[in-house]
Amino acid sequence: MNGEQPSEWGAWVVLGGVHLLNRTAPQRPDEPIVLVRVPQQEVCRPATTVIVRWDALGTCLAEALHPGGTRIGAATIDGGELFPDAIAGTALRALVGNEAAPGLVPLCYLAEHPGGGYHAYAQVRFHPEDACFVRTTPEPVGHGPVEDLRWFEPVLTAHAESSTALNNHLRYFRKHFSGTELEFKYTLDPAPDIWAASMELLKALRDGKLEGCRPEYRDEFQIHHTENHLFDVTGPEPEIGYASFIPTVTAGHVLKRKWFTEDAFARREKLTPGLDITPDRFGTYLTEDLGLQVRAMPPFQRVRYDIQCESMRTGHVYGIFLDRCALLAAPDVVLSQCELEYLRSRSILDHDPDEVLIEMKRIDSWLCEYFADCGWATEHTFYSKRSFLRDAITFRPDLATQ
Repeated sequence: MNGEQPSEWGAWVVLGGVHLLNRTAPQRPDEPIVLVRVPQQEVCRPATTVIVRWDALGTCLAEALHPGGTRIGAATIDGGELFPDAIAGTALRALVGNEAAPGLVPLCYLAEHPGGGYHAYAQVRFHPEDACFVRTTPEPVGHGPVEDLRWFEPVLTAHAESSTALNNHLRYFRKHFSGTELEFKYTLDPAPDIWAASMELLKALRDGKLEGCRPEYRDEFQIHHTENHLFDVTGPEPEIGYASFIPTVTAGHVLKRKWFTEDAFARREKLTPGLDITPDRFGTYLTEDLGLQVRAMPPFQRVRYDIQCESMRTGHVYGIFLDRCALLAAPDVVLSQCELEYLRSRSILDHDPDEVLIEMKRIDSWLCEYFADCGWATEHTFYSKRSFLRDAITFRPDLATQ
């Protein structure tokens, strides 16, 4: 329905004691449940992820009930006054009482289904400014008026069944295609200022220009600035690809391996962190310790700005990386690219992993159109860092590393 829902479909943020999420105490018969009627917050339907920003809700009707459905009271509260400092505000405190208020948190986002019943989205992140919710009900639950609370026990049960995932520190992530990198590349020519380009692209995502997607909640942008020492792995044949040493902030290097006989969309990938070796031993480590045949490539500086893009429909998270690589020995030799890569998924519901491939193609089409409008690129390419370094040596033999 292109993200448009009839206004009569109800939506609520349900508040209750935090112990109902972290399971530190059983539900009490006298504790309040608060239904806060809110404008529909789903970017699309069906949705996997919902973000609620308190100050964007406007004036809301909040109704407090006992678990059995007995009405305690009601109040109109501005969304921005619900949880100042992530603590129940004055109006909520007056509604539920001083005993219950300190432990009051958003439990779930509840969305009325047009055929009856409700979809529930468990709260996984909660801050004074906003909260993130992930859908836990594959089918609608609890038919009947929302005040009857027929949906409440099924929602708590669904949360309990997935509590290990929902309550873990990652809140909640899984990764499909483990050990394989799925990636589209775009060579940007003429090369833009990648900082300005990143900010404009991030703004486009915030503004909803890519349907059904938004910047990832609380992790929308990252900056990477590293040196890379890349080796072309020429044999034995099953090992053909490259090995790249990347320094870490704490100590040592990460070894990034990719295997391929030719550049492609899907490639086997492995990261080995914590290698305590110095650059003068990189080649020796690869040949003697790993038994590889390698050729050293010119070291390069990499500046990369990562835009994290989350699909609200599936929960899959994709990285859109704007990347500038310049040779340390020849800063005028530069590769400017964008990469679209699958990163991880925020969902406890079962999704067909092939949806990642379908969704990546859709984002790829959008990016190609976006870059074409900017005059930078018209299609994706499989031109890699390894190919760039090989070409650099071909045209500038003086850059070859002995």
